Amino acid sequence: MTLRIRTIARLTGIREATLRAWERRYGFPRPNRSENNNYRSYSREEVENIRRVAKLIAEGLSVSEAIAQVKATPVQALPKDERFADRFWSAVMVLDEEAARRVLDEAQASMEVEVYCNGLLLPLLREMGLRLDIAREHMASALIRQRLRLLLDTEKTRGEGPRVLLACPPKDHHEGGLLALGLQLRRRGWRVTVLGADTPSEALHSACVQLVPELVALSFVRSREPEEMVAVLTEVLHACGSIPVVVGGTGAREHLRTIFSLGAQYAESADELMALWQMARGSLNRTRAPVNG
Repeated sequence: MTLRIRTIARLTGIREATLRAWERRYGFPRPNRSENNNYRSYSREEVENIRRVAKLIAEGLSVSEAIAQVKATPVQALPKDERFADRFWSAVMVLDEEAARRVLDEAQASMEVEVYCNGLLLPLLREMGLRLDIAREHMASALIRQRLRLLLDTEKTRGEGPRVLLACPPKDHHEGGLLALGLQLRRRGWRVTVLGADTPSEALHSACVQLVPELVALSFVRSREPEEMVAVLTEVLHACGSIPVVVGGTGAREHLRTIFSLGAQYAESADELMALWQMARGSLNRTRAPVNG
């Protein structure tokens, strides 16, 4: 399958006039020409090369430097994780779901679980909102969420570690990061329960009452105005009662003052979340320690 220049411009953010100028000046990209009307059409490999050039320019290279680097380093010569990512994006660009699945299958077969999760799946999730239109983002997001859910479901709990409840707050439907967090915690011996996307406060409260977790972790991805963040987080904290709450996600990062002022904590990763838990547990143990003498 090939794509027309108008579609390439929309997907990569590079204007049609710019692509034509690059072609004249640098011999890049090299589209096919239809016999009937001489329209430009681009192969999957050319689409991915344009995407790579756009990324290098965004990182600070000049146009000529970026094009020279991409020409000098074909996709096959890239590091394995980057090669899988490029192949995945190429398949998604042309809406080839089966090819995208095959890339994820090959990557999973050749990588350790955490490298596969942290080095490939999560970066793909983080990038897709910047590079894809709505249709392609929905397809790619669904594929990666399915893969993360499968990894989490097949990972057995390895010990009697702390019990943690994971959820996305109301109106937050992006659960990929939440599933990845659950996988990492479960591999470290935590007992994980995932409520998933768009969890009503009533459901969160009910789960807290029944499971009595040592910790609740919430993933905020959707952007919110300050007033909405205060209202949502206040309701969530009320639902959790005395159970400590840790908040993460791109939608929470801009509201750190609100998070801390309302009594929650913030973590960027599973390691940070576990460190916060260790600190909280150490503080609790010190307050409970008997006074000698």
